[in-house]
Amino acid sequence: MPGEAARRRVRVTLVIHEHKRLGRGHDLVTLAVRLREHDVELEFLTGELQGSHDPHGPVFAVLAALSGMEREYIREKTLDGQESARRRGKAIGGAKVSDPTMLAMALHLRDAEKLSLRDIAPRLVITRGKRRGSTPVR
Repeated sequence: MPGEAARRRVRVTLVIHEHKRLGRGHDLVTLAVRLREHDVELEFLTGELQGSHDPHGPVFAVLAALSGMEREYIREKTLDGQESARRRGKAIGGAKVSDPTMLAMALHLRDAEKLSLRDIAPRLVITRGKRRGSTPVR
């Protein structure tokens, strides 16, 4: 019996919510192939690659490549949007902590009262610059 148990193979499947959580494009294909070489299968629960795929297959390679292109497209559109906002005079990102007092208050609220940044921001007051007297929340 011990010999029989040692000969049995265990099927190993790495289950991922969506392929984008693991990688995109060439990196995803390379990782999938390496996992397959070690007898580890991949299964995706959602997204374009939902289910199990052969990483050597054309469907997997094409969908992985398309997701890499999608990522680059999203990145370019985000950068374009940020640049457009800057040209229109819009601030990108939230207000920064402007002085040691504001920082001390933010840290106190985070640590002592266990508040999130979203809950802390309305309680802070900007002490310098154009927005003096207002909160970091817009």
